[in-house]
Amino acid sequence: MLKSPEIAKQHLIIFTRYPEPGKTKTRLIAVLGTESAAELQRQMTEHTLFQVQQLQKTTAVSVEVRFAGGNIELMQNWLGTDLVYQSQGEGDLGKRMERSLLNAFVAGAQYVVIIGTDCPGVNAQILAKAFVELQKCDLVLGPAIDGGYYLIGLRRLVPELFININWGTAQVLQQTVDIAHQLNLSIVYLPTLADVDRPEDLLIWEKAIGGE
Repeated sequence: MLKSPEIAKQHLIIFTRYPEPGKTKTRLIAVLGTESAAELQRQMTEHTLFQVQQLQKTTAVSVEVRFAGGNIELMQNWLGTDLVYQSQGEGDLGKRMERSLLNAFVAGAQYVVIIGTDCPGVNAQILAKAFVELQKCDLVLGPAIDGGYYLIGLRRLVPELFININWGTAQVLQQTVDIAHQLNLSIVYLPTLADVDRPEDLLIWEKAIGGE
């Protein structure tokens, strides 16, 4: 029995990938190997989910996991049956995020935040702040040091923010901001944090888990 999606006014979408060796954290395989890279993906997703669970203790927010790779049964075996799972589906990252936002707004959400699992600095406080700021602006962005963003929050679907973006490059944040300015959207920025994508980023993860 699949858990039916009950969407609250405030809705959080987590983008992650099933930790299948060789298919995840590919830029780290050269130094970690396929098994350890997949294990890192598993640990980082669980770390993110723990922070989300802390958020839910103080904030009324519904949560769904949008996954790539694997299937719902594998995801449930991994992260439990209490979560709502949806496949990310086809298309580039922009198309997949746009689809998830559309689904959430159609289902009744009013404030929707998307995060990935690559950024160990994302904690309950930052997530709570994202929803608070979204009450008074059009767009919330969490800039990543590498030029992307680790969080995006919207009050309505703005498809233009997800089109003609060079995903996976250092231009993602700036391209998104330029489009937002053209559309006269008001933006609030969260603290800039580091993603863990490349071998030189592994220290960030070690520091993050060392502080828990």
